[in-house]
Amino acid sequence: MQDQIIAVPRNGKKTQAALSADLLRQTLQREHGIQADIHAGYDLALVSVWVGLVVWCDGDRFWWRTGWDPERKRAIYAWHPAIEPERAAHRIAFRYADLGAKHPLAQAIGDVGHAASASPVEESAP
Repeated sequence: MQDQIIAVPRNGKKTQAALSADLLRQTLQREHGIQADIHAGYDLALVSVWVGLVVWCDGDRFWWRTGWDPERKRAIYAWHPAIEPERAAHRIAFRYADLGAKHPLAQAIGDVGHAASASPVEESAP
């Protein structure tokens, strides 16, 4: 069983949810080259991966939206135990690829990413 770290607001400690989410974020980066951001608070952590792909974590499991059920008018979710961040990252990478194919980066965002990676232009003196 995992040790639980109980955090009080503004005490500087990470909760188990935040620690698990950070392991997932690191695994997504290391094994799949996927950048993600973490937002934590109130004993939950969110891993923002892509438009329409936010992974929730409570320290015990990860869950993310995979679709929509029009008959029940509800979202469909997948989940994975937080003790297996590598396998969860693998499943999330498949979802990421699916969403990336359906919703590629806009040209302006792609240009910003390209400009950020390019070397700075030196200006000549007038």
